[in-house]
Amino acid sequence: MAGKFEVYQDKAGKFRFRLKASNGQVIATGEAYESKKSCLNGIESIRKNAPDARLDDQTTSPAPPA
Repeated sequence: MAGKFEVYQDKAGKFRFRLKASNGQVIATGEAYESKKSCLNGIESIRKNAPDARLDDQTTSPAPPA
């Protein structure tokens, strides 16, 4: 089973989405949108722009050795 986007309304009535992995764990969440259409556009933007997204690590200290 592939991951999935879930669209929902928060307590304030704003539209949001979350991306769930195939095991059901939430791996990303979207901002609050005023309309469902805007929320769906946010999902489409991720689908379009993220496949080749690079990692820009802006942390100030190096990661500990593995």
